[in-house]
Amino acid sequence: MKKLKIVSGIALMAVLGFTSCQSEVDDVQGENPNTNSANSTTTTNLKRTSMYDGSFDDFLDGASCSSIVLPATAKVNGVQVSLLSQVDYQQVLSIFGKLNDDQDTVVLQFPLKIKTSNYTEVTVANQTEYNAILNACSSAEASGKDAISSVKLSFPITILTYNLSFQQTGSVVITSEQQLYTYMTNISASELYSVKYPISVKIADGTKTTITSDAELQAAISASLKTEETIALAAQNRKKVETILVNGKFKVDSYVNAGVNSATNYKDFTIDFANNLSVTAVNLVNTTVNGTYAVSSELNVFLKLNFSGNASFALLNNTWKVTSFTASTITLQSSTNAAVTLVLKQI
Repeated sequence: MKKLKIVSGIALMAVLGFTSCQSEVDDVQGENPNTNSANSTTTTNLKRTSMYDGSFDDFLDGASCSSIVLPATAKVNGVQVSLLSQVDYQQVLSIFGKLNDDQDTVVLQFPLKIKTSNYTEVTVANQTEYNAILNACSSAEASGKDAISSVKLSFPITILTYNLSFQQTGSVVITSEQQLYTYMTNISASELYSVKYPISVKIADGTKTTITSDAELQAAISASLKTEETIALAAQNRKKVETILVNGKFKVDSYVNAGVNSATNYKDFTIDFANNLSVTAVNLVNTTVNGTYAVSSELNVFLKLNFSGNASFALLNNTWKVTSFTASTITLQSSTNAAVTLVLKQI
């Protein structure tokens, strides 16, 4: 689902159906849960949420379907980097962060190993093989058969097992995502099961919630996928805002604090955002104010400003939420005080 600085990826998924079976079951547990089969919606949900999540190295391979098994070697923006452990990821991020208006590239050295969504490791011999795997991953993402990484289940989880006569045959305690994935993958046609609720989950925005039924699990997944879409859109808008800042020069069109507009304090200054994350304000008599900036995103886009050596510009030092933007105007609101707003307008 996540696409960042993409070079390669992988998906080796199973196609799952979306039918469910409901029936009364043994009252020993004091409940009447939905009884699921290998083809039920709950099985699909539990299998996708327990697939191996390779999204942690998306900045390197651009694919949440898999991760690169270290050690590995890559050329990052033309610089060769040896990745011996995850500590070395910082080298890649540092190279990416030098400029914010360039096209970052990663060229991987083959052969290399990747860990797939079904927890197996695969050796890839060349770029052609890697591209084929990437296409499979893209297809899985497009058809909703990839891992759901926006929902994290808390373990242990107890699975109650039944035969086709809806008689309880036992229970299984699941202690990890891999164990859950293996269980859901290997359910036979003669088996039924139910989840012993409640269980706890954490969704994409960090919210933790208690789930008490299959229907609530489905609702939590739907909500988390919407949140993930919002996060992805914010990441796209972050790049747009960075491009607007770097490609233009700005003035403070409005700075309002406690209902007072102090934009006149900045009327003679031109603000220039450089692609190395520095920002400079210069007025008509060549007074220069230097600073740094950073654009980030979560559910929203944020612009962090840090000026030094000037009291008026120090007032702009804040982490600002981008409330709207066009090709020529960026409207900001303090992330800590909604009554403080800033409008930057391109000259």
